[in-house]
Formats: sequence, structure tokens, C-alpha cells
Amino acid sequence: MKSIFSVFEYDSLEVGSKSIDGGLFTKDHRTALEHFYYNNKKKYFDLTRNGVRFCNYVGVIQVGNLQIEILPKIDKSNDSEKKQWRNILIDMLRATGMFDVTAPSYGMLKLRDNSILELYFAIFLGELEYLIRTGLFKQYKKQAINQIALKGAIDFPKHLSKNIVHQERFYTNTNVYNYDHIWHWIFFQTLKLIKNYSQKRAILDRAAAIELNFPEVTDQQISVSTFSKLHYTRKSQSYKNAIDIAQLLFSNLHPDLQAGKNSVLALMFDMNLLWERFIYSSLAKMFRQCNNGYIVTAQYPMPFWNTNNNRKDIKPDIVIQSPEGETFILDTKWKIGSDNSPDSSDLYQLFAYSQFFQAKRTALIYPSLSKNIVLGKYLMPNLSDGNPYCDLIQLEVQPKISDWQKKIYEEILGWMENQT
Repeated sequence: MKSIFSVFEYDSLEVGSKSIDGGLFTKDHRTALEHFYYNNKKKYFDLTRNGVRFCNYVGVIQVGNLQIEILPKIDKSNDSEKKQWRNILIDMLRATGMFDVTAPSYGMLKLRDNSILELYFAIFLGELEYLIRTGLFKQYKKQAINQIALKGAIDFPKHLSKNIVHQERFYTNTNVYNYDHIWHWIFFQTLKLIKNYSQKRAILDRAAAIELNFPEVTDQQISVSTFSKLHYTRKSQSYKNAIDIAQLLFSNLHPDLQAGKNSVLALMFDMNLLWERFIYSSLAKMFRQCNNGYIVTAQYPMPFWNTNNNRKDIKPDIVIQSPEGETFILDTKWKIGSDNSPDSSDLYQLFAYSQFFQAKRTALIYPSLSKNIVLGKYLMPNLSDGNPYCDLIQLEVQPKISDWQKKIYEEILGWMENQT
């Protein structure tokens, strides 16, 4: 029986903890996560004496028969709000392109009460079902075969060594046109992965039904390096969504041999990076729709410092150019300090941005339970152009993602227009 733990970022999970469905976080689970921690460059959690403590990564970690869902939160979030934050996380991932789908299907909406891992499984299965309905493609594949009919080019060294007695046979190299190629090997192995990791009967039934309708292919081992061998053509372009999800799953699968059956699948997202992408995608979308002359760019590098053989770039999170040519710079932060003030290093960085880009104004952008704008400026003596400004903008979280994106646009636009 598989169990699900649902926790917030920065929460801890200790050996002996029980989930709502009665599952137990055991020493074996903790051992598997410890091996994963030391063998993985990205540290999705910290080890404690008797468990783990999560950090700024959100998503899902599955270890053996246990699935741990890590949700984002604002300071005062509680257990009763987990469903809301799960939906917000899914919508933020969709808004930033992490879910490459045009619209949520009914099946996806039914899965919103479950982890994002199951949602990725559902999207992959939906893509594969569509590809099967519209028709999978065949490819030519080189095949060496010893046969009684002369078909293809004779491989004379092999023919002479293998057919001295059986002169009625021909050892040939030929091209076979079938479904047994690398694209379908990936799909087949992803189906097997889903059957091993899914917690949902509906997902498992869909995967089994697809497997019955899937063409017979070679059972090839798939690794992260397999995806580097792919080259999209006109035929394979329609496979891209399904392949992208398969690559995401395989690149996050970390089997732990020392932990026996407790292999680890970690599908995690840096909340700071997700917040940055969400703010940018929201602003870019709304400014584009309103067509009011503002230009929004993200992570645009500019040369900042160099020696003869080394160069450093400066790269603000978001740069906005007004129709009048004025520059505004935004730096996104998912968490504000415990004393409700920014880190000094963030202020130093934005001061450098303001001077380098000659920005009209800069701001640090945080999520919050209520909106608030605090105006601030640098106390720099002897500046001919006056003291540069750096404001703190707290954006109120909205349960509906479209409302939230609209509010973000209105707040940032109002902030810029009030400073001109």
C-alpha cells in the first residue's frame, strides 16, 4: 500500500511520522533519502538527526512506497490550506510553461487534489493516447539477419563463417521499416516507469490500456543520455510534448541500489526560480495583451567586468522599458526576511543595477497575504543625479491564477506610472 505525505516547504519529516492515510515514514525511507542526498548535486532537503528538513524546493519526492509532496507557502499557511496551495503551484507551473498543454482536460482537473507527479503522468498518457489515435510513425532500421531469402546486401565475412554448412541461407544487412525505434523505446519505458510509481488506479488503468495498444518494441534501457541522441524531424515533431515529459521523469529518477527497493524519484522545482518565471510570464502576457508600449525582458545579460581572459555579466531578473524610454528593474524574491526587511546583499545588487542601467527605479518583489508597497532610497552622498530608489513590493496571493496575474500587472504598472 502506497502512502502520501503532504508538507510545506521548510517543514520537517521525522522517522515515525504518520500520514493521513496511515502510512509510516521509516528508517529505510530516511536511509534512501540520505543516499540520494549524498549522490545528488541538488540539495532538495537537509538531513536531520532523525529525518529530513525541506528547503526552498517544492514538488514531489517518491521513495519506495512513500510519496512526499512539498508545497509552497506564505508565512502563515496552515494544513487546511494545502489543497489551495497545491492548486496554486500547479497553476504557476502551467503559467510558466512547465506544463506544456493548451488547456486542462477533465481528467487533469480531477487530479488536482493529487500531487503534480500524477498530473505529469496524466499529461504524458494523454499525449501518448493522442499519438496512438492519430498514428505512430515507422522508421527504417538496419538489421543483420541470416535468412533463406536473399533480401538486402550480403555480409560476406559473416555469410562465409555462418553458412558453410547451410548454403541455402544468406547473411544480409537490410533495412526494416517498423515501429521498433528509439522514440518508441522511450515511450515504452516511460509507461513502465508510470506503472511502477503511480499511486492512482485511474492512471495505472490508462497505462495498462495504452500498453495493450502499443506496438511491439525492443525492451531497451533508457537513460538521460538517450535523449541527447534525438533529432526532431517533420515526422517526430508531434512527439515533442510526450518526449519532454519523459525526459523530465527520467532525468529525475535516482535508483538507490544500496536502499534496495527504495528507489527515489524527485520532481522538484526551485521556488525562487519559479516565482521569478511566474512574475515575468505574467507581466509579459499582460503587457502584450494591453499593447501599451512597455517592453519586458528577463535575465538579459550585459557585460559588466572583464580581464584579458575572463568576463562577468550583470543579469537582472526583469527589466521593463517604458514607452518614454525609462528603465525599471525588478528583482524577485520568494521569501522576505523574518524582520520584514530585505537582505543587504539584495539591496547592494539592485544598487549596482540602478547605476549600470541608469534605472528610473528598482524594486524587490515578494508574495504576501496582503498587498503593500514600501518606498525606499539609497542614502548616497554627493550624487549629482540624486539618490536612487529601491522599493519593496508585496503582491497579494490570489487563489485564481488569472486574477493574480491581472493584479500583478496592475500593481507593477501603477507603481511605474506613479514614479514618472
